Amino acid sequence: MATEPETSVAVSELVTEQVNPATVAIDQMNGHEIARVMNDEDAQVALAIKQELSQIGLAIEAIAARMRSGGRLLYLGAGTSGRLGVLDASECPPTFNVPSSLVVGCLAGGDEAIAHASEQVEDSYESGLADCQRLAITAQDSVVALAASGRTPYALAAAAYAREQGALSIGLACNSPSPLAELVEIMIAPVVGPEVITGSTRLKAGTAQKMVLNMLSTGVMVLLGKTYGNLMVDVQATNYKLHQRALKIVQLATGFDPQRSEELLQQADGETKTAIVMGRAQVSAQIAREQLATHNAILRTTLEALNV
Repeated sequence: MATEPETSVAVSELVTEQVNPATVAIDQMNGHEIARVMNDEDAQVALAIKQELSQIGLAIEAIAARMRSGGRLLYLGAGTSGRLGVLDASECPPTFNVPSSLVVGCLAGGDEAIAHASEQVEDSYESGLADCQRLAITAQDSVVALAASGRTPYALAAAAYAREQGALSIGLACNSPSPLAELVEIMIAPVVGPEVITGSTRLKAGTAQKMVLNMLSTGVMVLLGKTYGNLMVDVQATNYKLHQRALKIVQLATGFDPQRSEELLQQADGETKTAIVMGRAQVSAQIAREQLATHNAILRTTLEALNV
């Protein structure tokens, strides 16, 4: 059983806890000046992430490989970090038409902590272990432990437990070095520097984590064939906006006009990929579904096999 590691890094020593010299007089600035200085600071986030692209790419490839074998992508974190994991996971079903069990966000303190801050839970290593056990993590899974500080006990527990179970363990923090880095196979650490408001890691650190999570989930889904080019062909058309998006995608992928594309979508029961195969190959919905199933539901592979 994973045991709680010693964390030798003091909070006061963290980069994200240092005073930002650019904002020491922020309380004397007007609204325009505040917006400008925050924008200047945010510009550093993308540059910090650029330094981590090799690690991010490595993580994308490794997660996709595990998913092909039936694994899940699990985000575990506390506070803002955990909420960002929940946010990214919740967007995957409507965007890529995957089950909600495939990409899961787990926040310290549970659903209640989404709307109501529960900072004390992040200090509980035992809570992290309990959530990992509840999720029944296996060697097929990929676990991303999120902690801006890189030292949060809840996230350290997730990383240690994942490694113990043989799962792929990935760390995401905005401080380096960190205790989290010592526990994971792949460490992603965009160091964004001191925050605009000292220690408020919901700002640059939170933005950096969101950007990395965007890359991880999107990159994995692209590798799994959930897009056709950059078209969201697995979109679930569950409301008017998404139906219009699906309609546009069918138009772009088939070259048909809106009326014919709408007819295909209706005949395909709203299934965008099915409608595209029907239109391109001039086949029925049933045959289109069969062809997609034969080729692991990957649209490009299906169309190439049909020579259309």
